[in-house]
Amino acid sequence: MSSSSPTPRGNLSRRGFIERSTLAMAAAGLPLWFSRQEAHALVQEVSGQGKPDGLTMGAIGIGSPQSRGRAIYNDARKNKLMPVRYVAACDVDARHLKRAIETDLPKNGDMNAKGYSDFRELLDRKDIEALTIAPPDQWHALIAIDALKKGKDVYLEKPLTLTIGEAIALEKVVAKTGRVLATGSQQRSDRRFRLACELVRNGRIGKVTRVECRIGANPKGTFQPSAPPEGLDWDFWLGPCPKVDYVTERCHYQYRWWYEYSGGKLTDWGAHHLDIAQWGLGTDDTGPISVQAIGEAPSGAANSYNCHPTFRVEYTYANGAKVIASDTTLPDTVGDKDTNGILFVGDTGKWIFVSRGKISASDPKLLEEPLKEDSIKLEVSNNHMENFLGCVKSRKKPICHVGVGASSVIICHLGVIALQTGKKLDWDPAKRVFAQEEGNALISRPMRAPWKLEV
Repeated sequence: MSSSSPTPRGNLSRRGFIERSTLAMAAAGLPLWFSRQEAHALVQEVSGQGKPDGLTMGAIGIGSPQSRGRAIYNDARKNKLMPVRYVAACDVDARHLKRAIETDLPKNGDMNAKGYSDFRELLDRKDIEALTIAPPDQWHALIAIDALKKGKDVYLEKPLTLTIGEAIALEKVVAKTGRVLATGSQQRSDRRFRLACELVRNGRIGKVTRVECRIGANPKGTFQPSAPPEGLDWDFWLGPCPKVDYVTERCHYQYRWWYEYSGGKLTDWGAHHLDIAQWGLGTDDTGPISVQAIGEAPSGAANSYNCHPTFRVEYTYANGAKVIASDTTLPDTVGDKDTNGILFVGDTGKWIFVSRGKISASDPKLLEEPLKEDSIKLEVSNNHMENFLGCVKSRKKPICHVGVGASSVIICHLGVIALQTGKKLDWDPAKRVFAQEEGNALISRPMRAPWKLEV
């Protein structure tokens, strides 16, 4: 579609499209000035995007019908930027793989996709140009690094990696291979979060003194081992992690509540909300200088969820700002009391709160007054998957490139390490080391043979 097309959406005129888009965004709680600005930008984006050559893709880590693996390959198939064809899918659970190959992909037009139980065989295919990758966290770095080295571009579900050491390694491999890697922290492609961060970055609430990231508590539970379900390769699922008996609650969605495979809510919702805190503070290229944490100790019983059920993690930045990640709204909070979202507080006492459902402020005028023409403008993405696919074509960095993903996940892991050590830790964000050896001992983890990171 050319830039002169009068119908950017079906039979709507350009003017009608702008008006309807403006009203829709305003109805969603965005201020009118911002909605109008976004609508004008959107019509330009739609009119000029064109139809590049299609892309041949594969999916690794499918999961259940509600999983992110399934969601992101569907996002890729539904994109409006370019034709995408999935020719292969991989999962260590034969039930999930069967559904993808026989039902999901054919329903989207991919009739002859081949299924694999070993990701290495899929990655050996020369015809696959790009991948969506969404296995459990212990597999993120290993699979992504292998894919990058074999010339594939990668959309990697958040959190970027299981450890700080893996994040550093993944950055090195992206730099060495020149491939495109996008992290699935999709809140950076949400207008509410971008507006909140632009207002904060332009001093709308004064100097930021405190950011609250409310991310929810981790569940508790003790469970009994059992035989793995038919079709699940439990040993391969564990991969680089210690070999243990199968427990239903260790696998699939529930793996998030075991430190062996993830970081609990700190790497689940924290990978989203701490990422936005960093965006609002403008600290993607730096990070905190110290971290301390308190939390309810996990039970310690065999086969129990072992992430701290409740917690408060406090990060201190070089400019004095505090970022607090907690399981709920803090008793001493000001402003919006919602239990999930990000609250920015300034030295003026003014605040801005943002979540996936709303944006609010201590004074509505903080949102209603337009930013000046010469204000700080953040990178714009209104569709996270299309941002990645566009960068595959242009070879530019995605909005959540590997540096952003690494910076954000390192913050999450700092919190986990502070909880596990029970100590205040000093962090050098440039060298990416702790001043205390207890912290440095947890930057990386040993991997079960034969798996190892090869940078």
